[in-house]
Amino acid sequence: METGLRKKLITAVKIAISAILIYFIFTKVDFKEVMDIVKKTNPFYLVLAILFFIASKVIASVRLNLYFHQLGVKLTQMSNLKLYLLGMFYNLFLPGGIGGDAYKGYLIKNKFGVETKKVVSVLVLDRLSGLLLLFIYTCILALLLSNPWFNKIEIPIGTLGVVSVIVFWYLNKRFFSFVLPIFWRSFALSAMVQLAQLICVYFILQSLSIQTSETAYLFIFLISSIVSVLPLTIGGIGSREVTFFYGATLLALDENTSISISMVFFLITALVSLFGILYHFKKIELKTTIQ
Repeated sequence: METGLRKKLITAVKIAISAILIYFIFTKVDFKEVMDIVKKTNPFYLVLAILFFIASKVIASVRLNLYFHQLGVKLTQMSNLKLYLLGMFYNLFLPGGIGGDAYKGYLIKNKFGVETKKVVSVLVLDRLSGLLLLFIYTCILALLLSNPWFNKIEIPIGTLGVVSVIVFWYLNKRFFSFVLPIFWRSFALSAMVQLAQLICVYFILQSLSIQTSETAYLFIFLISSIVSVLPLTIGGIGSREVTFFYGATLLALDENTSISISMVFFLITALVSLFGILYHFKKIELKTTIQ
């Protein structure tokens, strides 16, 4: 099968899965009630949520640039931020085209002559670093939840959180030694990224006047973020909503409220990502700190 045709088929399957999951969710919840909840959003807290989401993406771009610098690609932070924003736009709005990460890798490889394997490695490690902190924060919130099931396995949960860091450090040392010097700096930046997103969701909760079970909703958000990384849907659309729905069911929360949180977070993501269209039409000049 031709590469182009295969990509189009994969994209079509992802769109279909997203559509099916969204349809499934809205057969399970009261769509009118969900929209009523969203319409009552407090604009003050919503603006704070948007600001913290933007902050999370700016920090994430700094982390990626840290990896690029290890390759000898000394991009200025502004150039890297523009490239990161364009990648967000491609990932969400142009699923049939080149992916955001693939486009970033293509530009870096061609402009700076970096080995393809190393470019791919840092892009994957950047994603995994974020995923690691999602998992760690999930473990922490699981320990903070007043849930009988989680209370029975507190020690295994805590152990998994610690072991995950050790395993990721070992993998970096064993297979990607060229980025090992920045391991703890990237770890710290990932911690800041995910914390900023948690604060973003906290303010979404406040904007929707949700002042009970905040820890449970934040826990579901983290799980949904992990699930949305799986390349099964377009930008996590559908998979995140399904996770919010079943998470709410398992933790005895209101499903309509849970879906409302997911919708608002998606709208914020889409709004910020849309600004990347500026750099789709205006070519990014990749400036370096050493001209």
